Amino acid sequence: MDFKNYLLFLLVLATTLASNAQEVLTVEEAVKIALENNYQIKTAKNNLRMDETAVSPGQAGMLPQVTASIVDNNSVQNLSQTRVDGTEVERDNAKNSNLSYGVALEWTIFDGLRMFANYEQLKETEKLGEAELKQAILGKVGDVMTTYYDLVQQQQQLSALDSTLLISEQRVELAQNRFTIGKASKLEVLNAQVDLNTDKTQMQRQQELHKNTKILLNEQLARDLKIDFKVIPEIFVDQQLNLEELENQVVEENPQLQAEKISKRISELQLKQIKASRYPSVYVTTGYNIGNSTSELGFSTRSQSNGFNYGFGASLNLFDGFNQNRNEKIGKIALENAEIAIAEQEQSLTSMVNSTYQTYLTNISLMELEEKNESIAKENLDITVEKYRIGIIPTIEFRTAQLNYINARVRNSNAKYQAKVSEIILKQLAGNLQI
Repeated sequence: MDFKNYLLFLLVLATTLASNAQEVLTVEEAVKIALENNYQIKTAKNNLRMDETAVSPGQAGMLPQVTASIVDNNSVQNLSQTRVDGTEVERDNAKNSNLSYGVALEWTIFDGLRMFANYEQLKETEKLGEAELKQAILGKVGDVMTTYYDLVQQQQQLSALDSTLLISEQRVELAQNRFTIGKASKLEVLNAQVDLNTDKTQMQRQQELHKNTKILLNEQLARDLKIDFKVIPEIFVDQQLNLEELENQVVEENPQLQAEKISKRISELQLKQIKASRYPSVYVTTGYNIGNSTSELGFSTRSQSNGFNYGFGASLNLFDGFNQNRNEKIGKIALENAEIAIAEQEQSLTSMVNSTYQTYLTNISLMELEEKNESIAKENLDITVEKYRIGIIPTIEFRTAQLNYINARVRNSNAKYQAKVSEIILKQLAGNLQI
């Protein structure tokens, strides 16, 4: 086994051992962990639970109110009375008590249909919470997937730097051997060593970026920041996205646009509630009361009562300083603003989809081009290495071929990453990012 193959063997062995020591985290597992742990998603879920709990006839004011009450009044007084027959009565520290308790029911049976509009608003608020939760999930999933594939790209670049380090080490060894036998100058050895150190520096910078991105992904997953893991080795891009389908999906599925449509519906229901004040409000009441009073001085020293009471009432606003008209005008303006917001959001999202789709097409094209460039650069490097080995090309030509290869690999991995990011953004805007 020659020196080059021996180094490759050691590299493969080291990579295999490292892989066995680390968890291989798939993008699906990363998304699942984020959905379970992420704080923003937990908050959005709790907000939706509150909205769901609020949807009830009682919250809308459609059910009666039943109250129980008890009142116990006591007094100690010095009294002096002159009765109609001229009799005078005086008493010091006379005690009086009055105890009453009972149950009362009040039920608004008509309020201009305000209660029904309120109930519908509660249901629309629940739908708004669902849209906001979906938006939070899509946003976080998009962030996690983007960071994840950034790690894949960085992992590929680390692999490329590993390869170029091996080549630089071989170059130093060859230059040293040639210098020893008098076929090369000391300058060639020094140049080779400088280039090797440059590659090592670049490797350390890339390793630092890779570790920091791992910390960022662990943060997005809301788990221990020190957990070590590996990601999948390759990026696969969906190259079948269709612009017309994406535009239709934006209109139908985008949670931001859906939230604006729900907000418009809420504005309509709020206007109905305002208009309800033009109609009378009718309510019925009933109850059962028990009373017990005692007095040490007076015409009656003891009294007891119990029984039902019932009745109804109605009220109608006849004049409120023209506030009703003003409130209705404000409600109509709010509705107009909601319609404007929908049109603005739809145009903005459609613009984003179109521009992102053009970027997506460009990235797909670049991905194919850079893949060919990497293949060409690899073939050129192999030929250059052999020529350098037998000493028929200068070191600068060798270094140029080496840098061309590493740059081609970096550009190829970056093109795939950028194409994947474009795909993620498009699916996120369309509301169909697989989660």
